[in-house]
Amino acid sequence: MPHLKTQAISVQTHLRDQVADALRAALIAGDLRPGVIYSAPTLAGELGVSATPVREAMLDLAKEGLVEAVRNKGFRVTEMTERDLDEFTEIRTLIEVPTVGRVAATTPAEQLEALRPLAQRIVTAAREHDVLKYLEADHRFHLELLTLAGNRHLVEVVADLRKRSRLFGLGSLDGTGRLVASAQEHVELLDLMVAGRVHEAEECMRRHLAHVRTLWADGRADTEDQEQALRVGS
Repeated sequence: MPHLKTQAISVQTHLRDQVADALRAALIAGDLRPGVIYSAPTLAGELGVSATPVREAMLDLAKEGLVEAVRNKGFRVTEMTERDLDEFTEIRTLIEVPTVGRVAATTPAEQLEALRPLAQRIVTAAREHDVLKYLEADHRFHLELLTLAGNRHLVEVVADLRKRSRLFGLGSLDGTGRLVASAQEHVELLDLMVAGRVHEAEECMRRHLAHVRTLWADGRADTEDQEQALRVGS
């Protein structure tokens, strides 16, 4: 009997994770809009699951700062301000730029080359307009790169920052070609690190984070434009 109970919990946890991933994807696509309140039963109906895993998944997203609970109503998608965007970028820059320099200076080229498939996967996903695969590969590349510094707490901090700075409405920017340009910066960064060009790698990382900051802002602005158009048309 204990084995069956453990199995049931595992299945429930897996469903909760699947629902959380689906909700994050909806945030990225702009289907769930900042400032809007969504009820768990309504979302559950759209996802074809019960309300329980949706509530549990929403609580996970609340811990990440993506939504906030609204008593007796549901969950509101968190609105991200320009100050939020600046502060997230500042913290990541303070952490990731010097860490990239240290990794470039101390890590054997063959270990860095092991990240090449991930860097190429980011570019491929951008060219194929697959935003979710783009973000998945981008997430893995950055965290695995930072892992080479040997500080797991640093990696955890950056992972949390990345969750909080999800690219709301990024799907609407896919057609501009800017995702491909951002994707190619990962290959450029890796090339510089493999070549041991420490200062240039740090500058590339700094520039990449600045570009990501712009994508955050534009994705958010595009989502707001869509909301305004909906209000005008209603």
